[in-house]
Amino acid sequence: MRRPVVMGNWKLNGSKAMVKELITGLNTELEGVDGVDVAIAPPALYIDLAEKLIKEGGNKIILGAQNTDLNNSGAFTGDMSPEMLKDFGATHIIIGHSERREYHNESDQFIAQKFNFLKENGLKPVFCIGESEAQNEAGETEAVCARQINAVIDAYGVEALNGAIIAYEPIWAIGTGKAATAEDAQRIHASIRALIAEKSPAVAEQVIIQYGGSVKPENAEAYFSQPDIDGALVGGASLDAKSFAAIAKAAAAAKA
Repeated sequence: MRRPVVMGNWKLNGSKAMVKELITGLNTELEGVDGVDVAIAPPALYIDLAEKLIKEGGNKIILGAQNTDLNNSGAFTGDMSPEMLKDFGATHIIIGHSERREYHNESDQFIAQKFNFLKENGLKPVFCIGESEAQNEAGETEAVCARQINAVIDAYGVEALNGAIIAYEPIWAIGTGKAATAEDAQRIHASIRALIAEKSPAVAEQVIIQYGGSVKPENAEAYFSQPDIDGALVGGASLDAKSFAAIAKAAAAAKA
């Protein structure tokens, strides 16, 4: 049985005071919660502080990050490497987020290279895929997701997905308050798993597929009750300890 993963993507939000308050609150809220992996991805500047606070709270939270470079050292100003992330205890690294694809012109092939480099360095990619509103309205959702996933499979083989996390995030639902229905999300998740199963049923069965896009405590249970939704990549709601913990608790309860 797949163990659900609920991860908070803090994006460009935070301060020292906020990080301390949020992680301290999460440490309290997650006391005794089992059956779910809970991860956070703070901005890079706060990873060191987050690591210390997580340890102080008994390591209930997995530390992640929002991006990585394709190199472990060198003349790459402003970037951070997998080795650096590992040095601070980060294990779950987000790649392919629609904001990176749009604002930094990251292609499917470039993201696939990041995916592979993280795997080579022993880190877990949290591989974001998803369609725009126009693509959704044109009925292209499954084709877009297939293209993005196949960029990894075609370059590195389907076995590269072993131990990775796929996060299906319809772009039109990210930070908009709109959200796919649980049934629609399940349909896409099932199609993603079926695509992978065509090449390897074993890989498809174990791969974690999260949903992301305006996930809140109010709708979390409906998503997690679906058979192919294995957790969530959470944006805004992850900035509040009670809300984020409620989503994690919903995942644990639904998959128990």
